[in-house]
Amino acid sequence: MSESNFYENDAALAQYLEFHFGESWHGEPNFPRELAELSLEAFDGRDAGKALDIGCACGRASFELARRFRQVDGVDYSNAFIEACRGIARDGEVRYARPEEGALTSFQQHSLDELGLSDACSRVQFHQGDACDLAPEFAGYDLVLAGNLIDRLYQPSDFLTRIHERINELGLLVIASPYTWLEEFTPRENWVGGFRKNGKDFTTLQGLKQLLAPHFRMLGEPRSVPFVIRETRNKFQHSFSELTVWEKLT
Repeated sequence: MSESNFYENDAALAQYLEFHFGESWHGEPNFPRELAELSLEAFDGRDAGKALDIGCACGRASFELARRFRQVDGVDYSNAFIEACRGIARDGEVRYARPEEGALTSFQQHSLDELGLSDACSRVQFHQGDACDLAPEFAGYDLVLAGNLIDRLYQPSDFLTRIHERINELGLLVIASPYTWLEEFTPRENWVGGFRKNGKDFTTLQGLKQLLAPHFRMLGEPRSVPFVIRETRNKFQHSFSELTVWEKLT
């Protein structure tokens, strides 16, 4: 299976449904919920009108943001993920077969009501879309959250140099990424950082500052946010995502 098709298969969908709505593992908090909470913390009393969760995957952060925002758009490139999000919003239930060992699975079911998210459904809409080539209607946002997105884009600079067009003045862009650049997703010449430039190490944070500087200023310092993705009963990915907050200039 190619990397480009990874997010369209049933195993990946079950893995990400568990990541978004299942148990917390190895003492780490639910990552999509944590991203939403940190975004709202950075928002700091601003008018919570309209938010975009770009690269929303299975939608947990979108629902969490909708507890505060009047309108939230969740956008993801994967049609399988978006169909799952729409089903969750419609039914208020999350159901999936969680991989355990080999061909063995266990049935999992969670409700938005038990997560305190049922009231948020009316304020969320989910759309299939390309972060590097967003449709014109995705605009006028007070907050854009890009969680674990940029290092999975084929041309991240397109997203980073154009996203200001979608954000209101003094609105926020929140980026979280483990910076795991892989040529299967992003051609090496399109990496934002993680390489040598002019004989010196050039980090992704340096690349972000360079690309975003014309339209944003960074608020505070980067934060490291842990996350755990459960693959099977005995295999987990334990990683850290660097979160930065950027305010659009007037």
